Amino acid sequence: MRILINHLTRMHGGHICVAGVDLETRRHVRPMLAGEMLPFYLLARYGGPFEMSWVVDLGRPRPVPEAPHVEDHVFVPSRVKVDRPAAAHEFWGMLEELQQPSLRKIFGVELHEAGRNRYGTELGRGTASLGFLRPAAPPDLYIAQNRNGKPQVRMRLRDGEIEADAGVTDLRFYGDDHATADAARVRAVARGIEQSRGVILGVGLTRKFRASADAPYLHWLQVNNVHLPETPIWPLG
Repeated sequence: MRILINHLTRMHGGHICVAGVDLETRRHVRPMLAGEMLPFYLLARYGGPFEMSWVVDLGRPRPVPEAPHVEDHVFVPSRVKVDRPAAAHEFWGMLEELQQPSLRKIFGVELHEAGRNRYGTELGRGTASLGFLRPAAPPDLYIAQNRNGKPQVRMRLRDGEIEADAGVTDLRFYGDDHATADAARVRAVARGIEQSRGVILGVGLTRKFRASADAPYLHWLQVNNVHLPETPIWPLG
């Protein structure tokens, strides 16, 4: 199975999440390890096979769908082969081919508001957990403080129906520790969004998470990656 990588995000504890689109079926695929999260050293910058816009052959991964994460496939890292970097027109063309105009077209009608401008689905609900959104207006990329007082990259976005404020997990907005927000990079991309002729967002739903001990678990909406037509190929490096 060959996929074109177009989702590359940070997770807690230095782990990462990678996903792409199967070149044959045009369906999203999220490579996973059995029983553990992906380690950071699978990134190309550390000699691994995963980089934004690369085409990689996963071998014969085993599908393990569980709503809303129907894209999950267990793979064996030693069987992964890097095919090639995608050309800019190929990468952007894939995004345009699969983009949707609304979040509910991506995730299903189960997506609902769960707090002011925060959206998610109940556990096990939703038709997908990955997609590409063409927002109705240029989104607002910014840095806020989280509950612990640490900087967090966030985005305000609209799709014509929903106005959401979501966390941004794009690995390219963080430093080498994959935890510290790169304020200069965020500001530069925010300016690029304002001047762009049409941003496309990689969006996703989290694993189950709750904000506090007395809050319900949900799969929360997040922005995985920001893609601009002016610079379609923007690798982590």
